[in-house]
Amino acid sequence: MSKIIGIIGAMDIEVDSLVSSMTKKKATEISGIKFYQGKLCGKDVVVAKCGIGKVFASICAQTMILKFNPTVIINTGVAGTLDKDLHVLDIAIAGGVVQHDMDTSALGDPVGLISGINIIEFKSNESVVKTLKFACESVKSFSKVGIIATGDKFIHEAQNKTWLKEHFNAIACEMEGGAIGHTCYVNNVPFGIIRAISDGEGATMDYLTFSKQSAQKSIEIVKKFVELY
Repeated sequence: MSKIIGIIGAMDIEVDSLVSSMTKKKATEISGIKFYQGKLCGKDVVVAKCGIGKVFASICAQTMILKFNPTVIINTGVAGTLDKDLHVLDIAIAGGVVQHDMDTSALGDPVGLISGINIIEFKSNESVVKTLKFACESVKSFSKVGIIATGDKFIHEAQNKTWLKEHFNAIACEMEGGAIGHTCYVNNVPFGIIRAISDGEGATMDYLTFSKQSAQKSIEIVKKFVELY
């Protein structure tokens, strides 16, 4: 059976140049999401823009798994840094993902625990992480592997960033990766999450300034991953 690489981004800037680089592509729309099947760097891929936030991300990942049966799913995009070593245009690779806004602590659970399966951190596939790391090195991008924290909130206040770093030891924060990791876990599909840093100490202003450039950096690395995988 041939490998099929699934690629998910939240916004147009995170997937458009991937779709435009594909050959032999055809589009299928399901639940308002367009899934593009075709070839990228000579490999079979399916690419989709899920939309912003955890629900859209989960809908997209679950549909991609059921309809297109990907061998692996890569989530590409941008994120805010939580780590002193990661600056704008550097790369965060998820060794694991957490959902920081999952909170049943009033019932005695640790913050971030996913009820029913009793997991906080969803581990990325080790082989995928190694290949993403090598892809970063191949295009001379600084990268760091660590926990990426996901929630349905744009994190820009210093105290919230500090809490995420202290509570989860997270290196970056965004709004989709944890949901995609969760969906892949329950379906037993290997996954990897890559984020180019779009906002550092400047937070919102950094994002508005660098998000497009950061998204393109992430796409460059995803293309290299596809070549190597």
